[in-house]
Amino acid sequence: MDGAAAATLGRTAARGSLRKGVEGSTKGRTATRAQVWRGKAAAATELVLPDGVYCERTYQTVRRPTRTVWAGNVPIGSEHPIVKQTMTTTDTKDVAKTVEQVMRCADAGADLVRITVQGKKEADACMEIREKLFKYGYDVPLVADIHFAPSIALRVAEAFEKIRVNPGNFADGAKKFETIDYEDESAYQAELEHIEEVFTPLVQKCKKLGRAMRIGTNHGSLSARILSYYGDTPRGMVESAFEFARICRKHDTTTTLSSP
Repeated sequence: MDGAAAATLGRTAARGSLRKGVEGSTKGRTATRAQVWRGKAAAATELVLPDGVYCERTYQTVRRPTRTVWAGNVPIGSEHPIVKQTMTTTDTKDVAKTVEQVMRCADAGADLVRITVQGKKEADACMEIREKLFKYGYDVPLVADIHFAPSIALRVAEAFEKIRVNPGNFADGAKKFETIDYEDESAYQAELEHIEEVFTPLVQKCKKLGRAMRIGTNHGSLSARILSYYGDTPRGMVESAFEFARICRKHDTTTTLSSP
């Protein structure tokens, strides 16, 4: 073996040792995270994962089977095409401009159009927006983007085909950056009961009217309750959505979507 070949073998062996060291270190960090997640929070509820591998094929898209959820006349999930959704940029209280922009979005091929609904004035405008669009021959489903106002969600559910809820800011009021000490499990459970009390009327109304409802989370809007109990972790994001999804399941509604 010449010197060049020996040097190459040496570098290969060194890379192999380094890779093993990195893998060992990564496994150690993963184990540490897992131990943290399996603490007090894990004792409260188990994380349910689908059977089998997460990614069936790395070289081909394989859609996960789901039920079909209808937002107005648009089917979502199952074998149906991916739905194209966009959002208006107008002041929702400006009915004429919002209607005009929704029509432009629909003409451009949007399947759903999302509109922000901050308060009562915007909710009242939504009723007029929906009526005018029907008058002009546009039945594109509208999605209400709700924050901090359960009563507004109830109001706009009478007009729009889909309600968009973020668990981190629906029942907990304005965002609070505080740490809560849940030494007593009953204190955490009491907050879950409050969430159910606030969220259930919307679930029942959407079920009655056939409205779709989206439950979605992100790290930026996790509640102080979730951050204090689970930390800013993927597990916290999952539980934030599950808290609301369990309420939907309890009332046997099948028009719920979830998204990160």
